[in-house]
Amino acid sequence: MRLTSFKLTQFKNYTFQSINCDVPLTCFIGANGMGKTNLLDAVYYLCMGKSYFNTPDALIANHDSDFFRLEGQFELEDQSEHIVAKVIPRKKKELERNRIPYPRLSEHVGLLPVVMIAPDDTYLVSEGSEARRSFLDNTLSQINPEYLSQLILYNKLLQQRNALLKQFGESRTYNAAMVEVYNHQMLNPARLLHESRAAFMEQFRPILQKAYEQISGAAESVDCTYRSKLTGTLFEELLKDASEKDRLLQRTTVGPHKDDLIFNIEGYPLKRFASQGQLKSFVLAIKLAQYQVLGQEKKTSPILLLDDIFDKLDRQRVQHLLNLLQEQTFGQVFITDTEQDRLTGIIQQTRQDFLVYDIQEGAAKQIHP
Repeated sequence: MRLTSFKLTQFKNYTFQSINCDVPLTCFIGANGMGKTNLLDAVYYLCMGKSYFNTPDALIANHDSDFFRLEGQFELEDQSEHIVAKVIPRKKKELERNRIPYPRLSEHVGLLPVVMIAPDDTYLVSEGSEARRSFLDNTLSQINPEYLSQLILYNKLLQQRNALLKQFGESRTYNAAMVEVYNHQMLNPARLLHESRAAFMEQFRPILQKAYEQISGAAESVDCTYRSKLTGTLFEELLKDASEKDRLLQRTTVGPHKDDLIFNIEGYPLKRFASQGQLKSFVLAIKLAQYQVLGQEKKTSPILLLDDIFDKLDRQRVQHLLNLLQEQTFGQVFITDTEQDRLTGIIQQTRQDFLVYDIQEGAAKQIHP
C-alpha cells in the first residue's frame, strides 16, 4: 500500500498544500509549531476518518475558514483508491472512496491500515485504562470490521443503560425489567469484544516482547497481559452481581469498557519502575508490534507515521530503530524532525529513495531531491 499524493485545504494551519510522496520515505523538516505534525495527522485522517489526537472536527478547520477538505491518492493491491474527507463544522462529515460517499464512516476503517508514533504516546502507560482500551480498539477495528460494528453497538447500549440508571437515581425509582432489556442486548457485543481482545493479545504479546528486545538491546524483559473480569466469568453473571452497585452509582460498573492492559518490566509494574529510556523503548515497541500485527492480518504493509521520535530517543535506541527499519519489511514511512542534518544522516543509512520537505508556517517546500 502506498500514498502517492495528498492535498490539504483549510486543514489546521494550512490554507492549501499539495504533497507528492510516491517514495518509501517522506520527511518533513522544520521548527516546532510550523505544521509538520499536521501533515502526518492529515495522512492519518485520510486513513481513519478522524484525527490521531482526537481533536474535534469543529476545531480542526483553519481559523480563517468554516470547513476543511483532505484528498489522498493511494495505491492498494494494484488498485487506485481516491479518498476525500469533507468537513463543515456542525454539519455531517462526508468521506468518499473513489467519488462514492460512504453510507457509514465506520466502513472506511481498515481499508488503509496506519500506525502513528508520537512523543506523547507515553500516555499509554501513564494514563488510565481508557487509553489502553483505545489502543486495543484502534488496532482491532482496523483488522476486523465486525469488531468495530460490535464496539459501536456496545458503546451505544452502554450509554443508554447508564442514562436509564441515572434517570432512576434522579427519580428515586428502579425498574429491574427495563435494565434487564439492556443487559440482554449487551451480551453478544460484550462477548465478541472480549474474545477478540483475548485472541489478539495471544498474538500481540510475543511480538511486543521481541520488538522491545531489539530496541533495548535485550537489556531487560517486559510483559503485557490482558485483564478482564469477563475472563472465566459470564457477562450476565457479572451484571447480576453488580446490579445493586450499578443502581447506587447510577452507571454500569462491569463489562468490556473496564478492561485493561497490564505492563510489566522484569516482573514489576512498568509505570512505577521503568526509567525514561525504558518507557520510551516500551512505547515504541508497542507501536512497532501493532504495525507488525496489522501487516500480518491485512496482508499489506501499513503506513508508518513517525513524529519527532528521533529527538526523543538516545543514539543507541535510534540505531536499534534504524536497524529494525532496515531488517523488516516496512511499507511507506513518513517522518518529521527539527534537524535536517540529523534526519538526512539517519535516512541515508536506510538506502531507500526519499523526499524532504521544508515546513515553514503552514507551507511545505520540497528541498530534496
